[in-house]
Amino acid sequence: VGASGSGKSTAIQLIERFYDPSAGKVMLDGHDITTLNVAWLRTQIGLVGQEPVLFSGTIADNIASGKPGASRQEVEEAARMANAYNFIQEFPDKFDTDVGEKGGFLSGGQKQRVAIARAMIKNPAVLLLDEATSALDSASEKIVQAALDELMQKTKRTTVVIAHRLSTIRNADKICVVEKGKIVEEGTHDELMAIGPKGHYFQFSSHQTGGA
Repeated sequence: VGASGSGKSTAIQLIERFYDPSAGKVMLDGHDITTLNVAWLRTQIGLVGQEPVLFSGTIADNIASGKPGASRQEVEEAARMANAYNFIQEFPDKFDTDVGEKGGFLSGGQKQRVAIARAMIKNPAVLLLDEATSALDSASEKIVQAALDELMQKTKRTTVVIAHRLSTIRNADKICVVEKGKIVEEGTHDELMAIGPKGHYFQFSSHQTGGA
């Protein structure tokens, strides 16, 4: 967590190796990721951003693009994991429904759940969520967030969450507060709140809850 421009999304880009750090290292399971094959590394990572990009084609095609050669059973299971299966079944053509240009046939919440299914179909070792619900209305956000919460609880994987609402990361094993590209606080929700009014996380929390 951190203010806009603090460097949160940069951390995601470094993990994906969109570029490499000028100083320091990014470690994955004890390995410097610059020593790993980039193509292999990205097969181990699932990324869901705040504005998912869907391509023209069917819902099934979009989900399966996360794992070329995936079976229909795998596509449907990924949709269930992303809390997308039920709304897809409501369409006359179900999984064969064309999403339209840039996914325009689907609502924001529906597109985001298809993007989550696409990320999950390859069963990534690392799941990156970059403000995955920030562009949604409150009703859609609740549905998508419920799907993400269920995923994180049911599956054992490393999940890195960039959050604009602290409620989305309250139960995280470790919360890092980023400011000007540096981690200025880290700990659990309770540990960070215990720092009190002078703490960055405490201030973020108080601001979002209206001081409650």
